[in-house]
Amino acid sequence: MRRILLLILSLLFITSCHGNQRNDSYQQITQKQAKEMMDTEEVIILDVREQNEYDSGHIPGAILLPMRTIDANTAAEIIPEKDSTVLVYCQSGNRSKAACTILAHLGYTDIYEFSGIRTWPYEMED
Repeated sequence: MRRILLLILSLLFITSCHGNQRNDSYQQITQKQAKEMMDTEEVIILDVREQNEYDSGHIPGAILLPMRTIDANTAAEIIPEKDSTVLVYCQSGNRSKAACTILAHLGYTDIYEFSGIRTWPYEMED
């Protein structure tokens, strides 16, 4: 009986620790969902690539904030309200996930990651 109780407590501990590491601070959405949000809601579209990548083509209305430069000050300049709806993308989805994690740690609460522009099927601008 004692072993079963220890096993249950161990599983609960492992599960609760894992829960703290999951992406509950941001949501992964599809590009279609992101486009619908852009068309119907007030959102901040955040491009976390580098300047040269942004210059080669970006989503209309996107604001450049390279992932490597995100900190409390740079984020606050672009996203002054921590409950603003923020849609984040990069080239392939790796940097955008990292950027979302950073933003979440900075206290932003309504963050959506929608992968990379490489597969973006909608309008772009130079």
